[in-house]
Amino acid sequence: MRTFTRSFLALLFIIFSIFQTQAQGGRIPVSAKKGMVVSSHYLASEVGKEILAKGGTAMDASIATAFALSVTLPAAGNIGGGGFLVYYGGDGETTTFNFREKAPLAATREMYLDENGKVKDNSNHDGILAVGVPGTVAGLYKAHQKFGKLDWADLVQPAIEIAEKGFPVSPHIVGFSNWVLENSDEYKSTAKIFLKDKEAAFEVGDTLIQKDLAESLKRIRDHGADGFYKGKTASLIANYMKANNGIITKKDLEVYEAEEMQPIEGTYRGYDIIGMAPPSSGGVTIVEMLNILEAYDLTEMGHNSAESLHFITEAMRRAYADRAQFLGDLNFNPQVPLERLTSKEYAEDLRKGILAAKASKSDSTNFNKAHAAYESPETTHLSVVDSEGNAVSLTYTLEQSYGSKIVLEGAGFLLNNEMGDFNAIPGYTDSKGRIGTEPNQIEPEKRMLSSMSPTIVAKDGKPVIVIGSPGGRTIINTVLQVILNVVDHKMDIAKAIESPRFHHQWLPDTSYFEDWGFSPDTFKIYTEKGHEIETRETQGRAMGIFIDPVSGELEGAADSRSYDGKAVGY
Repeated sequence: MRTFTRSFLALLFIIFSIFQTQAQGGRIPVSAKKGMVVSSHYLASEVGKEILAKGGTAMDASIATAFALSVTLPAAGNIGGGGFLVYYGGDGETTTFNFREKAPLAATREMYLDENGKVKDNSNHDGILAVGVPGTVAGLYKAHQKFGKLDWADLVQPAIEIAEKGFPVSPHIVGFSNWVLENSDEYKSTAKIFLKDKEAAFEVGDTLIQKDLAESLKRIRDHGADGFYKGKTASLIANYMKANNGIITKKDLEVYEAEEMQPIEGTYRGYDIIGMAPPSSGGVTIVEMLNILEAYDLTEMGHNSAESLHFITEAMRRAYADRAQFLGDLNFNPQVPLERLTSKEYAEDLRKGILAAKASKSDSTNFNKAHAAYESPETTHLSVVDSEGNAVSLTYTLEQSYGSKIVLEGAGFLLNNEMGDFNAIPGYTDSKGRIGTEPNQIEPEKRMLSSMSPTIVAKDGKPVIVIGSPGGRTIINTVLQVILNVVDHKMDIAKAIESPRFHHQWLPDTSYFEDWGFSPDTFKIYTEKGHEIETRETQGRAMGIFIDPVSGELEGAADSRSYDGKAVGY
C-alpha cells in the first residue's frame, strides 16, 4: 500500500509540476526589459530565451525556438513541413522569408481525381501522395545566413539535447499516441516513435525520447541545409517515397530553395502593417480588411458589439472572396493584382456594397464582382524581440495535426500533408467552401496557398506588435482581431489575445463564434441583420508581443488556448 501511495503521489507531483510549468497563458502579460520569446511550448520558449541571453539576435532565437518546437510540439513544430517568417529590424529594415512546401516535380493538376472528377479517398490529405517537398530547414538556414549572429550549430544543439534526453509528454501527445496504437499496423514507422511499447500508448508524465530525430538534427547542425536536402536524410526521404509509392525524389530536394521576399505593407490608423506576400494569403487579406474597417469607428461601436461584428464580418467576407479568386504562388501567378487588393481606393469601392442593417450574401459564382477547401487548424507560431529592437514573427506547420501522421523511417520526423492546400478539383467552387480557382491549382514546384499570417505592426519606424497564430483559415481573422483589440480597443497584448473571437471566410456563408464571451442579445441583433451563426470551442492560439513605443518595455502573452504555450522574457 505504501508503495502504491508513494507512486501515486509521485505521479501527482509530476502532473502538478507540468501544469505549473506550462500555465503561462492568461490575461496578465509577461513583462521584460531586454528580450521576449513567445511560443507554443514552454521548453522551446526557454531555449529561445537562452539564445537571447547569450547575445543572439531575434533571428537566432527564433531559429533555435523553431528547432526546439520540432522536438517538443510534433503536432505542428516541424522539419518535415514549411512556413513563413516576417522580420522587422531595429534599424527599420523589413523583409520576409518564404519556405512554404512545394509540389513535387511529378505532381499533376488532377493527380487526386478519380474517373468522375472527384477526389479519390481523400488522397490529397491522407497518405504519402499528400506530402509536399519540405521547406523549413532551407528557410531557417537562409534567414540565419542573412541575420544570424551566433553559430548555426549553437542554434540547433538545444533541440538535439531535448530529443536525446526526452521531455514529459502532454495530453495532446497522449491523444495522438492512443490514435497511433489503434492504427499501428498502417503506421508502423510512427508507432516506433509514438508508442511506449508495441502494446501501450504514452501516458501524461511519460518521457518521449526521439533518437532518430536527434540524429537528423545533428546532420542539420553539422551541414546546414545540406544536412537535410542532401546526404543521408535526403536518401531516407527518397527511398521511403519510392518504397511506398510516393513521388518526392532526390531531385525535388536538391532543387528546393527558400526565397526572401518583399513584404506586403499597409497602414491602419497611423500604424504600419507588415505581412507575408503570397503564397501566404495573410498579408493581403489582413491589409484589405483593415483598409475596409478604417472608415468605421469601431471604438465607438464597442468591442464585440453586434454593430462592430457586422462590419468586421462584411470586411472578412469580401477579403476572403478575393483570397479565393486571386491568390496563389506569385512565381506562377505574376498577374495577381497586389497593389489593387491592398489599396485604400479598392477598399472604398468594396465599402459601397456594405449596408449597416443587412448582411451581404456570399455567392460561389460571383466573388466580389458585385459588391475557401479545408485547411487544418494545426499550425504553430512564435514571436521574438531582442534587446536591439529586432523582431521576428514566424509561423510554420505540417498542415493537419501531426501532418500526414507518417514518421519518416530512420529519420524520426513527421512528414507534412500540405498538398491538400491546393485546389484539387480545377474550376470547382461550391457554397461549402471548396475552392477551384486557377491561381492555386497544382503545378510542379508550385507552392500551395496558405493562411499563415505572421505579422508585425509598427509605428514611427519601430515594431509595436509581433503576432501570429495557428488555425487554418481562421489564422487571418485571429490576427486581425488581435490587432483591432490593441489599436481600436486599447487592450494590452494579453487581453487582446484572450478575448473571444469569431470567423467568417466568405464560403460557407456562416459566422463561427467561440462558444463563450458573446451575449445572447449580441447574437440576436447580429442574426437579425441576416447573418448565420454556428459556435465552436476555440479559435486559434495566438502568440504575441507588444513593445511600448515610449518606454521600450516588452509585454508578451501566450494564448491560454494553447496548453503548453509560454511567454518568456529576460
